[in-house]
Amino acid sequence: MTKKINSKKINHLLSTSPIPHSPLFHPELLSPAGSFETLMAAIQAGANAIYFGIEQLNMRARAANNFTLKDLPKLSKICQKHNIKSYLALNTILYDHDLPLMKKICDAAKSHNINAIIASDHAAIQYAHSIGLPIHISTQCNISNIETIKWYAQFADTIVLARELTLQQITYITKQIALQNIRGPNNQLIKIEIFIHGALCVAISGKCYMSLATYNASANRGACLQNCRREYRVIDEETGDELKIDNKYIMSPKDLCTIGFLDKLLDAKVSVLKIEGRAKGPDYVYTVTKAYRDAIDSYYANTYTPQKIKQWTTELETVYNRGFWQAGYYLGKQLGEWSGAYGSQATTEKVIVGYVQNYFPKAHIAQLQLDANSLNLNDTILITGPTTGIIETKVTSLVCDNRSIQSAPKNSSITIPLTQKVRKNDKVYKIITRQSSLK
Repeated sequence: MTKKINSKKINHLLSTSPIPHSPLFHPELLSPAGSFETLMAAIQAGANAIYFGIEQLNMRARAANNFTLKDLPKLSKICQKHNIKSYLALNTILYDHDLPLMKKICDAAKSHNINAIIASDHAAIQYAHSIGLPIHISTQCNISNIETIKWYAQFADTIVLARELTLQQITYITKQIALQNIRGPNNQLIKIEIFIHGALCVAISGKCYMSLATYNASANRGACLQNCRREYRVIDEETGDELKIDNKYIMSPKDLCTIGFLDKLLDAKVSVLKIEGRAKGPDYVYTVTKAYRDAIDSYYANTYTPQKIKQWTTELETVYNRGFWQAGYYLGKQLGEWSGAYGSQATTEKVIVGYVQNYFPKAHIAQLQLDANSLNLNDTILITGPTTGIIETKVTSLVCDNRSIQSAPKNSSITIPLTQKVRKNDKVYKIITRQSSLK
């Protein structure tokens, strides 16, 4: 859908009313957490905040390993210990039978000092507001103009804009918030949040009904079966003629990647930069968060360069992606870059090899059980765990039965040198290079 934008009017407003700048202003980097492993990975990579789901009332209820109410005390304690904020996604459409659980989740979030909920249904917004629980308005509300922001400001201090807005429109909104002094319930200027990386939905701001219509599994209830990601043929029902199309994945967009124009988004003074991916693994969360952490820090250090952008992009390509749309709606482009394949086009993949049996801290030695695959000298391995988070290292030595070896077969128990502490039952993967002609 092409938007009619009065560019001359917006450009005039932007040029005559510059955005107030503070040298102390730094945006919040917000990372996804679908498990304690990914939570720790986000922290290790430099996230300022994480967002997560509880039970079934969130937009990744089917896809992610969501936390439970019993996990809230531990999760909150970890976030407070590491001085990062925590936001609870409570952003599905709610039916009447959901309201008791919604209220229970809100009450628990408040009692365990969760920083805010992310909500779209007015029932959740109203209840959270009534108990003094901070609110972020979800992108599901498709907020696209300053007047709507002024209305939601009575409930929320942070607003996630519609994903389809251009950089001009976003800049105009952030400027008007400052000029009109639009404040939320906490009497602070309204913060604007945007997505900077990850999966895009073919529907407007993720409001899709395809999965509901075909499988009675509502995307707006967190149960999307992603039938848009599959191959399709276009056939004339009357004649039976089939249209020849270059790409059968005609409803599966490439992933958003803004690393190449992140400076323009930061110039727009958005307050929160959000990474999509609560259903992704700790390697994805760590790699993406680290790349954008480095990019943000480089911007403020005046070292954001084309060479670094190329390096960050290469790193981002190593983890799950459907190919990158490196312009996005932000640069005024129409959605038209399709993935061309099912699933990930990452340049690397992780293969499970086993688990940690023991760790000897004084000797800095890890004992591994290879119950799934073999392991070779100089392999790159990834170790993940709920407390460990994520560790990537190269195998510089392999010892089995007190003998140094070059290769350890499946079902063997081996030791490797490892300076970083790991825990019993942490999962061990090896990283292999994928061959793909789709990049």
